[in-house]
Parts: sequence; C-alpha cells; structure tokens
Amino acid sequence: MPRIALLQSGTFASKEIAMEHHEVLIRQAAGQGAQIVVTEELFLTPYFCTIEDTERFELADELPGKITDRLSALAGELGIVLVASLFEHRGPGLYHNTAAIFDADGSLMGFYRKNHIPQDPGFEEKFYFTPGDQGYPVWDTRFGKIGVLICWDQWYPEAARLMALGGAELLIYPTAIGWLHAEKEALGTAQHCAWETVQRGHAVANGCFVASVNRAGSHDGTEFWGQSFVANPYGEIVTKASVNHEEILLQDIDLSDVETFRRIWPFFRDRRIDTYGDLLKRWRK
Repeated sequence: MPRIALLQSGTFASKEIAMEHHEVLIRQAAGQGAQIVVTEELFLTPYFCTIEDTERFELADELPGKITDRLSALAGELGIVLVASLFEHRGPGLYHNTAAIFDADGSLMGFYRKNHIPQDPGFEEKFYFTPGDQGYPVWDTRFGKIGVLICWDQWYPEAARLMALGGAELLIYPTAIGWLHAEKEALGTAQHCAWETVQRGHAVANGCFVASVNRAGSHDGTEFWGQSFVANPYGEIVTKASVNHEEILLQDIDLSDVETFRRIWPFFRDRRIDTYGDLLKRWRK
C-alpha cells in the first residue's frame, strides 16, 4: 500500500530557492513514509503564463540536464518515485510544459509533455508551450502503475481514459489553477466545484485513484486555490489540503481497490468500442 505525498506550495524568488525549498519538502515527505512524491505544476518557477513575454522563455531548462540529474539523485537516495513538473526547452523555439518521472532507484523513466494547452486571460499558455507529441504513456514504477497529466489535461475524460486503458492505477495531475480577482466573487465557487468534480468523475469512470496537487497563495493577479486532494475509485475525496497554506498532503493508497472496484463496476467490460468512432472528429454534425 504505497503512501503518496502531494507538495502543495507557493511561488519563490528564484529557481534555486524553489529547488532548495522543495528538496526540504521532498525529504520531509520521504521521512513521513511517502513512496510517491509529486510537485505542483512548474514548481521551479512562478506561474509565468499570465502575460506574453519572450523574456520568460529564459526560465526553461533543457531536459535531461542538470535539474533532472539533481532530482534523479534525490529520488534514488530516498528510494521514492518522484514526479516533477518542469518548463522544458526542447529545441530552438520549442518549449513544453513537461513532467519528469523518476523511479525509486533514481532512474529517469521518461517525460510526459502536456497535451492540452489553454489560452485564457491570465493563462496565456499557447504562447509558451507546444502541445505534447508522445500520447499518454503509463509508468510502471516500483510503487504502482501511474499516469501523469498536467493541469488543463484534467478536464478531458479522453486523456484519463487512455491512461487507464494503458494500465494506470493512479492518475496524477500537477496543477497551477486559481481565481482571477475579477471573477472570484461571481464564479469562484462554481469554478472550483467544476474542477474538483470532473477529476472525481475520472476516478469513478476509470475505477482508479486520482491525485491532484495545486499551488497555494497569490501571484501576478492569480489567487491559486490550493485544495490539493486524493480521490478513491468511488470518487470520494479521502484527503484534502487547505486553500492558502503550504502542505505536504499524505495519503495511503491501497491499489488492490482498483481491481476490486472494476470487478463490481465493470465499465471497461461494457464499453461499446464499436460505437465510438466519432470521437476522432472535431465536431459531430
């Protein structure tokens, strides 16, 4: 029964300060028995996508590189599976919002590059990120089979389904989402409800665990709503963090519950795959 730790944190003055602070959090989580540790989205940097600014591309790192070497050594030393969300410079003018996955021996298993890229006021991500081109891989780690998706991906049932069909028992969503001040009073409660509900639905529809780790605090016009959580295959929230504070959110996950749930509610058995062809169309009309 692995223990997962979600590192709900804030924004730091520099990448080095963010790395040093998160190394402390990672060590604390491991010291509390965590075997899977997950950072928030783009944990080394501020959420920089609030405006379009070419100078902000300088925040990116080449992957693999020094940062993955450092994280790899940390995962191997502590014997943990580590999921770290990073800003990747892949090639000239080519940047991704990328999660690096490390197994408990410190090996870099690979990368997941965010597939769904939003474009909204305060979330100008299409300016910065190229969509991922590697599909929806599943990582068979020492402590379970995990799928990693990133923030805007969490709204898409197709992405969750494909990872579950690939064997994922646990879906992990590094996230940086919050309220814009102009919208919070009128829409804040509804927006958060939608975000939480859709992910709980992924847990139910796929009979798996879902872990979503968000930022906390305010930065550059966005008030991140924290409230990282873990949901079980019934969609029940089994643990949840605060709105405003940094936390190491810990939860034991019994992965045998996945098979038990899928035997009782056999959604995979009853899928009508012969009727879903239109899902490959942009619009059905």
